Amino acid sequence: MSQENPFIFLVDTIFSIYIAIMLLRFILQQVGSDFYNPISQFVVKATQPLVSVSRRIIPSIKKVDTATLVLVLLLIVIKLLIVFSIAGYSFNAVQLFTKGLHDLISLTFDIFIVALFVQAILSWINPDPHHPVSGLLRSLTAPILRPIQKNIPAIGGIDLSTLIALIGLMFIKRLVLQIFQLM
Repeated sequence: MSQENPFIFLVDTIFSIYIAIMLLRFILQQVGSDFYNPISQFVVKATQPLVSVSRRIIPSIKKVDTATLVLVLLLIVIKLLIVFSIAGYSFNAVQLFTKGLHDLISLTFDIFIVALFVQAILSWINPDPHHPVSGLLRSLTAPILRPIQKNIPAIGGIDLSTLIALIGLMFIKRLVLQIFQLM
């Protein structure tokens, strides 16, 4: 029975958490989330040191914060570089970039899927609608759920938009990643 290297675990965990927070910042900006929300404030404060540096180097393209997105991809590549080096794998720049892009796409879908799951579970217990988590989840999932809710009405008082969105996102994630691997 082989044990995973504890240094790989540590590097992967620390980088993965920070990368997820950084990508969440990018997504929250794109969906127009309320940045006065305490959770959004945490995300901004945790990522601001690196984002402020990257914004001096990389300009935004229209309303897309390309500096943050490029920073996310760079952090993923750095994580892979360190993990592959510790593990003793040989790699080249193209492999690192390709795997980094694959991980970025996968993580983006995962953030939306987790947000939908958490929002669905919270809807069962009917939380305070003014709670910061509820507001953040609504802003994250609204761009996905709104078109579905417009086209598919509630059936017998039951809103199936979250289920449809989850199935759709999981399908599209698999499809995109499969196409990505064929390239």
